[in-house]
Amino acid sequence: MILIVGSLAYDYVMDFPDSFRNHIMPEQLHILNVSFVVDKMKKNFGGCAGNIAYNIKLLGGDPIIFSCLGADAQDYLAHFKKYKIKNKYIKISQRDSTASAYIITDKDDNQISAFYGNVLNEIINKNINGIKEKIKLVLISPINKNVMLKYAKECDENNIPFVFDPGQRITEFNKNKLQEMISKAKFIIGNDYEIKLMEQKTEWNISDMLNKEKIIIITLGEKGSIIMTQNETIKINSYLPKKIEDPTGAGDAYRAGFFTAYIEGKDLKTCGKYASIVASYAIEHYGTQNHFFTREEIEEKLRNFRLS
Repeated sequence: MILIVGSLAYDYVMDFPDSFRNHIMPEQLHILNVSFVVDKMKKNFGGCAGNIAYNIKLLGGDPIIFSCLGADAQDYLAHFKKYKIKNKYIKISQRDSTASAYIITDKDDNQISAFYGNVLNEIINKNINGIKEKIKLVLISPINKNVMLKYAKECDENNIPFVFDPGQRITEFNKNKLQEMISKAKFIIGNDYEIKLMEQKTEWNISDMLNKEKIIIITLGEKGSIIMTQNETIKINSYLPKKIEDPTGAGDAYRAGFFTAYIEGKDLKTCGKYASIVASYAIEHYGTQNHFFTREEIEEKLRNFRLS
């Protein structure tokens, strides 16, 4: 069973029918004041923990979520009930509203986002020792730095392997704390920019990280992904979607596919294939939890998947 530590949020996903670059003057960045008129907006269920859990459930898994919803939790709880996703470890706060993400995507698939998530700080009051279910792997996704540090420590103390996935929160860590997280983790995952930023902040290159017996996963968007260990480097192609509707949530879907396959005992190459296929479904639909697939459909696509 996979435990996911991370955010639950209502996503307000918007489409901008032009390119951001046409509305930003580089020579005037010191007085930046821009407004984008969007032609499409939809409220969706989101947050890294919610997105990952949704895809794991479609794959036949039974994820556990460590997160917090606000006083307006009813819609999200009803969504979880519909898909039979456990919510017993999700705290409901009456002091604040559910986290919210505002995401604008331009026609070139560039994104500008704003996120309000004060309620998520309350996750820190939970403890892994309080979980009755058998946990095989913990995904520590982007959230408050202190929350990530706490659960990394608990995983280490309980000999539970975990995935360090700091995303945009990398900048909150100093050199020593980032090195600590990487040293304790079984997996490090991020896009190419995030991995480069980790290298810069830790003053460790990828080889240094791999020498600590890690598995590093670098996602490359439409170019696929790379899975690295001390002994091998595996290149995984992106699985071509039927259409490109919205890239938001593809990374979370990738993680769901990869780590579901991993706890089932699949080899790393097969895990990467699962990840790529699941991510393609997210791209084909607007929003992060509006797509649907069956495990049988994934297995059929897996049989026809080629690495090159």
